Amino acid sequence: MSGGILRQPMSVWATAFAAVVAFMGIGLVDPILPAIAQGLDATPSQVSLLFTSYFLVTAVAMLVTGWVSSRIGGKRTLLAGLALVVVFAALAGTSGSVAELVGFRAGWGLGNALFVATALAVIVGAATGGAESAVILYEAALGLGISLGPLAGALLGDWNWRAPFFGTATLMAAGFLLILTLLKATPPPATRTRLSAPLRALAHGGLSTTAFTALFYNFAFFTVLAFTPFILGMSPYGIGAVFFGWGVCVALASVLGAPALRRRLGPVGVLHLALALLAVGQIGIAVTASAGRHAGIVAFTVLTGVPIGLCNTVFTESAMEVSDAPRPVASAGYNFVRWMGGALAPYLATKLGEDLGTPVPYLLGALCCGVGMAVLFTRRHHLGALAPAVV
Repeated sequence: MSGGILRQPMSVWATAFAAVVAFMGIGLVDPILPAIAQGLDATPSQVSLLFTSYFLVTAVAMLVTGWVSSRIGGKRTLLAGLALVVVFAALAGTSGSVAELVGFRAGWGLGNALFVATALAVIVGAATGGAESAVILYEAALGLGISLGPLAGALLGDWNWRAPFFGTATLMAAGFLLILTLLKATPPPATRTRLSAPLRALAHGGLSTTAFTALFYNFAFFTVLAFTPFILGMSPYGIGAVFFGWGVCVALASVLGAPALRRRLGPVGVLHLALALLAVGQIGIAVTASAGRHAGIVAFTVLTGVPIGLCNTVFTESAMEVSDAPRPVASAGYNFVRWMGGALAPYLATKLGEDLGTPVPYLLGALCCGVGMAVLFTRRHHLGALAPAVV
């Protein structure tokens, strides 16, 4: 199957490259969060709003991505999203206050939503090897972007905390040119998507179960991503190295681990396993942080990348398969719900860490994993459409 994944049209590779850069934007600010807080005289919880504004706008904008792409076509939607990211990433680099930076990240989130939701549909439609290969390729782009983001943020951020934002704008401009020249025009579909379609799709028990389980998972995920840089006590290079290792685990688990485990355990079994492992990792960070064991914090942080990579791939595949809604509509409804977890976690986790102590956010993250597993178990009868394990 790997050969099929690698033999793709140039338009798919162009979209995948732009997706890598788009996902780099998620972890790009991780190594420079302490530097931003120092440079703009802000608290960790104030700086965490960079994630909150980004993902809140991304989540809400997911509801309109299908409406837009069904009227102007996938290519134009991708280009519009990329153009917004270029503009707002560059503006973020000029920020003079946390409020400005948070606002520009919100605009960045709008562009990211238009691009990310449409990129998955474009890759699925144009890739060879079927939908499963396309999703694995998309998740590989996600994993690579998440792993390279902290590294790029560290390399550029050690020079100046503004540099990573200008670097992202430059790379996204390159992605814009690649898609402009290599991706054939994609005409709007014959049937236009209604604005209410993503919310209507969530009435399906299987899709809503997948989406709300992913909301709790994303809360745990972004607790690790947004709060941990403040407790590592490292330079941008150190933080970048830790999250590069974490991102490599995400990528390997997404591309290699998830397909094999899915065939063995079935998607629901993989999600139960991954959520349990993520809960253990969060508890590990909490325990080692309270004991002042810095090496333990680093080790557990890196290892949480494994269950996160498993969850990313299996949740995405499940959202595409579990209902009869068109893939772009199902993706929009699913992402609207799940990115709310990414919007809530950074500020709440960081504020709890400031007020109640370092272990508290991670214990809450572990609790969210448990709630997600409970949702999966109690609503398992809605997930019958998912492929069973191969015995």
